[in-house]
This record gives sequence, C-alpha cells and structure tokens, in this order.
Amino acid sequence: MAVLEEHHVQFFTAVCKDWLPLLQDHAIEQLVIEALKFRVKKDQVKDCAFVIMPNHLHLIWRITKGEKREAVQRDFLKFTAREILKHLQANDPALHTKLQVAAADRAHQVWKRDSMSIDLYSEKFFQQKLAYIHANPCQPKWNLVAHPADYYYSSAAYYEEGKDPFQLLTHFQEI
Repeated sequence: MAVLEEHHVQFFTAVCKDWLPLLQDHAIEQLVIEALKFRVKKDQVKDCAFVIMPNHLHLIWRITKGEKREAVQRDFLKFTAREILKHLQANDPALHTKLQVAAADRAHQVWKRDSMSIDLYSEKFFQQKLAYIHANPCQPKWNLVAHPADYYYSSAAYYEEGKDPFQLLTHFQEI
C-alpha cells in the first residue's frame, strides 16, 4: 500500500434507505457487482475488498489518480440506485413503493444520504477493516454463513482461497 498517493485506500460504506433489505435479491447483488466492475474497467478504482450485505455494502478501494473521489462515489451510487429502482419496479412493486420520497430532486431514494468514506492511512487500520468486511456475514445479527469464504458476495474467498469469480479484485498489496 503506497502512502504518497493522490487518493488513499478507502473504506466505503453505503446503506440502503431505512436499512431496507434491498440487496438480498441475487439479481440486485449482481447488479452492484456489474456496476463495480464497470468502475474497475474504466480504471476509476482499484477494488481490493467488498461485501454486499442485505441492506448495506462495504468496499475497500482506491480511487485512481486524476479521478475525483466524490464524483466516482456519486456516479457509482447513482447508477446502482437507478438500476435497483428499475429492477424493483418490475419485480417487487411493494418494496419499490417504500423508496418513495417527497424530495425536490427525486421521487425515490435507494441509498441513505452521506455514505461513509474513511481513508485507511495505516496497515493496521486497513487490516482491521478488511477483517471486519469479511466477518460481517458471520456476525450473529446476520448469520448468513459459518465461514467468511463461504459468502459468495464477498472478497473473503479471494484472500483465503484465491477465488475471484467476479474478476474485479486487485490484491491489497498491489494497490
């Protein structure tokens, strides 16, 4: 992890509006993966870790030099919100209705405002967040899997077994 970079490696969290379980549908999880892959292919980010939980997601990524952090995050969230809304309108109208808001700039809202983005300045802090991301599906609150590498929509298997079915990860030692 290089220290003298325009953008530090970041821990990014986006939470669904009202903590609704919008991300538990496999089609929506795949939609989020495709949006992330698009950012990686456009060389806007290098993603070294992620987990998609039922109502939030965590990423550890580095915004590429020359890119504006706010713009990359905004565009990622805006695109995923638009695609999630389309999917829910067609497949789960009741959940789609729960996303209605009375805002001047939108009729629906997918993501809670003010997503969290924290620069990871030290190796220790980075390792702490990496472990947190991978352990998230195993927490008693979720109990989605017994072992982190068993959770498909996570980078845990990449670090434990070398598996990257999504072809979007860069090892943290290489970013």
